[in-house]
Amino acid sequence: MGVLSTLMRGLVRGADRMSEFTSKRGSNTHYKGRGSRPAGLNLSSGKFIAIRAMIPEFVVPSLEGFKLKPYVSYRSPRGTEPPVTVQSLFDEAVAPQIKADFEEGKFSKDQLEKYGFEPTQEGKLFKLYPKNYVR
Repeated sequence: MGVLSTLMRGLVRGADRMSEFTSKRGSNTHYKGRGSRPAGLNLSSGKFIAIRAMIPEFVVPSLEGFKLKPYVSYRSPRGTEPPVTVQSLFDEAVAPQIKADFEEGKFSKDQLEKYGFEPTQEGKLFKLYPKNYVR
């Protein structure tokens, strides 16, 4: 819906009907809620039966003796590890496999798919080359 049509609808129907319907706009018994589902069943007699399996259970680990704090100061020193690059990722993940196969005599340029090489981007959601590379 466009801005102009919304504005016209507000002028014709009245601005009060266009505002968001919250629990403050209803009667004093109205409770809008947050859209969550009830954790049980409403019976025809008006009673509510809570079902334990429907109640969310949060498992929180004990943080006793935990040394880290939830805040990291901006004054803290930079990390010692270098940032991950394509070359470093290749050197850690693929290069050892290629080197081992080359030493054993199993390496072939026609079987690069076993190292993760994809010759075409057909069927991929985002094609990486040549349209979507960083310019």
